Amino acid sequence: MASAELTSLESTQAVSTVETPSDEEQVNVDTPSQTEIESTAAIFQAVGVITGSINFSSDGQSTVTIGSYEYPLYYSKRQWDVLNALKKEIENTGNHNQRLVVYPKAIHFPRKEQPHRIAFQLVGFDRGRFDKTVSGELEDLEFKLSGLWQFIPVCSTPCISVFRNFSNERLEFIKQSEPARKVKFMKASHIPLLWKDAPVRPFRFNPKVAKEEQGRAVFVTVKAKFLPGRDVFGFVALTALPQEAAPRFLKASKEDKATVQSAAKKAQRAAAPPAPKKGKSKATSQDNTSVPRTKPLTKPKPKLKTGE
Repeated sequence: MASAELTSLESTQAVSTVETPSDEEQVNVDTPSQTEIESTAAIFQAVGVITGSINFSSDGQSTVTIGSYEYPLYYSKRQWDVLNALKKEIENTGNHNQRLVVYPKAIHFPRKEQPHRIAFQLVGFDRGRFDKTVSGELEDLEFKLSGLWQFIPVCSTPCISVFRNFSNERLEFIKQSEPARKVKFMKASHIPLLWKDAPVRPFRFNPKVAKEEQGRAVFVTVKAKFLPGRDVFGFVALTALPQEAAPRFLKASKEDKATVQSAAKKAQRAAAPPAPKKGKSKATSQDNTSVPRTKPLTKPKPKLKTGE
């Protein structure tokens, strides 16, 4: 069975939580100053190539080890054929080291002190037969990233925010979906990118500035390289000129997000065990959860010496 390859450049569906602001500045790395401008259609996308050792565990938590760093490897139902072909390839050859086409997944957390994590979603794998596709265009660890260049509140490194590309079919799907499914489908992926001397500054929201004076994030299209261990991407080349106007995309409304968050909190409260009643309760012979307080030891009184 021939291995499957990328058939459509869609925006990835990584989890991203944006709740608290961050005042930290971006971190930069030195990158080549020469830019390569290519003519490409403006779409949101995040796709690339990695090479690593694949491990399929019995509990379904697959991983890929790049160098000495291990990352989760996800797959959707649409990639079942690709996954089975990859497993068969490894079984037949005994070679766990494979070249994969993947979507990057950046997982952010509400607390600033908790760093983001990187994972990958399987799209295809390369047996050296895809010279004119993504795996043929990119070197190992290289990615095509297209999205809004901006800071998000929970990440100190600026990100390329990849949203769902607009289509009439997707719009109809969203109209017929309940809020939870709608929000999950339209969730953006925020890919942290180190880009020194970028031609445009990443947009940063300022709550003290009026909305009409905020400006907006610029749409950029770049080639970047994943930096294992650092869990960020480093700028390699600009593949299209930055655009003030982004392509049409889908984004969940604040109302739908609020509805989903409210429902999630209610579900958590319903699943939580009842709080213990206030007040002292006497322990019974059948109650082995009440532990009597340990009283502090009292020192024995010194004996008085008497004269003979």
